[in-house]
Amino acid sequence: MLENITTALGLLFEPIRLLALFAGMLAGMVFGMLPGLGGVAAVSILLPFIYLMDSYSGLAMLLGAISVIYTADTITSVLLGAPGSPASAPTAIEGHALAKQGKASLALGVGFLASMVGGLFGALILSVAIPIAGPLVLALGTPELFMFALVGLCFAASMVGKDIVVGLAAACFGILLGVVGAAPAAANYRFIFGQSYLMDGLSLPIVALGLFAVAELIGMVAAGGGIAGKPMTMGKWGESFREFWRSRWLIVRSSIIGIFGGFVPAVGASASTWIAYGHAMSSTKDKRRFGKGEIRGVAGAEGANNATVISDLVPTMLFSVPGGPAAAIFLGALFSFGFYPGPRMVSETPDLMYMIVWSVALASVMGAALCFAVTPYLARLTRINFALIAAPLLLIMVAGAYQGTQTFGDILALLVLGVIGWLMKNAGWPRAPVLVGFVLATPMEQYFWLTTQIHGFTWLTRPGVLIIASLIVVPMLLGLVRKWRARQTTAPADSTGPASHTTSDDEAPRDTAVLLLASSLLLVTFAYAFYEMLGFRSNARLMPALGIVPGLLLSVYILGRQLYRLRRQGRIIHLGSRQELPVLAGILAYGVAIWLVGFSLATPLLLAWLLLICARMRLASAALYGAIVYATAQGMFALMRLTPPSGIWFSLPMPW
Repeated sequence: MLENITTALGLLFEPIRLLALFAGMLAGMVFGMLPGLGGVAAVSILLPFIYLMDSYSGLAMLLGAISVIYTADTITSVLLGAPGSPASAPTAIEGHALAKQGKASLALGVGFLASMVGGLFGALILSVAIPIAGPLVLALGTPELFMFALVGLCFAASMVGKDIVVGLAAACFGILLGVVGAAPAAANYRFIFGQSYLMDGLSLPIVALGLFAVAELIGMVAAGGGIAGKPMTMGKWGESFREFWRSRWLIVRSSIIGIFGGFVPAVGASASTWIAYGHAMSSTKDKRRFGKGEIRGVAGAEGANNATVISDLVPTMLFSVPGGPAAAIFLGALFSFGFYPGPRMVSETPDLMYMIVWSVALASVMGAALCFAVTPYLARLTRINFALIAAPLLLIMVAGAYQGTQTFGDILALLVLGVIGWLMKNAGWPRAPVLVGFVLATPMEQYFWLTTQIHGFTWLTRPGVLIIASLIVVPMLLGLVRKWRARQTTAPADSTGPASHTTSDDEAPRDTAVLLLASSLLLVTFAYAFYEMLGFRSNARLMPALGIVPGLLLSVYILGRQLYRLRRQGRIIHLGSRQELPVLAGILAYGVAIWLVGFSLATPLLLAWLLLICARMRLASAALYGAIVYATAQGMFALMRLTPPSGIWFSLPMPW
C-alpha cells in the first residue's frame, strides 16, 4: 500500500500533470464563482481538452476543477448573496449577512479554511474507505435511503426561521416544484400545462438562481450603495484563523457528515450541507444569530459540502453510481480512458486510485491558498455600488439559465422563480426549504415508490427506519418540551399587564401586503395542484401527494393565522417593499425584451438602465463599462457554444 501511495505521488508530480491539475483548479474557481454555472459547466468545458492528454493528466484536470468548486463559490455566496451552487445556500444566508455587517473577510476566511479541511478529510476517507465502504452502502435499502432524504428535508424546514409551519410549507412547495415533468413510475406528465419545456422538469441551477440570486439582486439594486453597510476591515486574517480554531471540532464533525452524504448516491451536497448546518445550529447555545450572520453556520456548511463532493467519488468508483452531476462526467471520463469502476479497478489499478486521492488533497490546499490570495481584492467589491455588479451578474444568471435547454423557457422560469423568491423574502419566509425540497423530490420519489412496491407498509417497522426516524422525532419532541417549559416560566409575566401582548419581529413582517399575497398564492397553488393531482395515475400520485396534501393544510393554516392576527391587532396592511417594485418591473421588462427582440438587442437597454439610472454613472464611463460587460457576455455564450436567444421579432415573416 505504501508503495502504491508513493508511486501515485510521483505520477502526479510530473510537470505536465501538475500543470493540468492547476489548469483545472483555475477553471473550477472561475466557474465556481459564477452563479448558475458551477461544477457541471466547469468539467463540461474541460471535457474536450482532457482527450489531448494522457489519461492520468486528463483525470487530474477534471479532479482539480471538482475539488475547488465549493471553495470558490463561497466568494459569490458571501459577497453577492447568490449561491454559486445549491449546496452553498446556507453560506449565502449566513455569509452574506456577515458581509452586510462589514465582516466579509471573516466569513470568507473561515469558509476557505473549512472547505480545505473538508477536502482533506474527504481525500483521507477516500484513501481508506473505498475497500471497506461497499458493504456499508449495500446494507442500506430503499426505505433507509428514503428516510435519510426525509431527514434532510425536515432539517431544512426547521432550521431557517422560528416558524416551523412556514418552513414545512416551503419544503412542500419545493417538492411540488420537484415533481413537475414526467413521472418516473407511470406514463404521466405532471403540471406541464401543455408546455413541452416542462416535460423534463425544472432545472436545479434555475431554481437556485431564481429563489436566491434574483431576489437578492432586486433588493440590493433598490437599496442603492454597496453590499456592506459599513466600511470593510481588511487585513485582519487573525480573526478568521481564531474563529476557525474555535470551530475546529464543528468543522470536523461537519466534514464527517459530508462524507456520509457523499457515500449515499443521490443524497449529495445539498442534503448533507443542510444536515451539517442543522448540526451547527443545534450545537450552538445562542441560536438567535442564525439567519442574521452566524459564522458557525458558514463553518459547518463549508466543511460538509467540500467533503461531500470528494466522497461522491466513492459510489462512483465502487458501483458506477455517480453521487452528483460532476461525478457523472468524471465517470464518463473514466470509461473513455478504459478504466471500469468497481472493486476490480481498486485492486488492479491502485496507482490511479491514490493519484485521485493526491489530486483532490493537493487541489483542496492550493485552492484555499488561491482564494486567500484574491480575497482582499474581492472583498472590496462590497463597497462598490451594487448596480455596477448587478449588470454583469444578471447577464451571467441569464447565460447560466439559458444553457439548460437553450430556449426562452429557461429565462422565463428564472424570472418566475425570481418573483417567487422576492415574494418569499419580503414576506419573511425561508427560501432554503424550497430548494432542499426540490433537490430531494426526485430521489425521494424513486425510493418511496420502490419501498412501497417491495415492502408495502412493513418497511415502517424496519430497525434502520426507526433509528433514522428518531433523528426527526426526538428533536421535535425536545423542541415541544422546551416551548412548554418556556410558556410555563413566562406565564406569570403574561398576566402582569398589556405589554405581554406585543408581537415579536417574526410575527410582524415589515411587508404585510406581500405576506398576504404570498399566503393567498400559496393556498391557491396547492389547491389547484390537488385538483390536478386527482387526474394522475395512482403511481404518479405518490410523491405529489406527499407534498401537496400537507402543503394545502399548512397553507390554509398560515393564511387563516395571518388574517386573525391582522384582525386582532388592528394592523393596517402596508407595502413596505414599494421601492423595490421599479427594479422588479425593470428586470421583468428585460425578460419581455429578450422574448421580443433577443438578447443582443435587449441587453444594451438593460445596461443603460442599470448604469445610467440606477448607478448614476457618467455617459462616457457607462458606455465604456457597458461595452466591456456586453462583450464579456457575448464571449461567455461563445465559450459555452451557445447562440444567444434571438426573440420572436426575427422569426416573424417580413412584409417585404
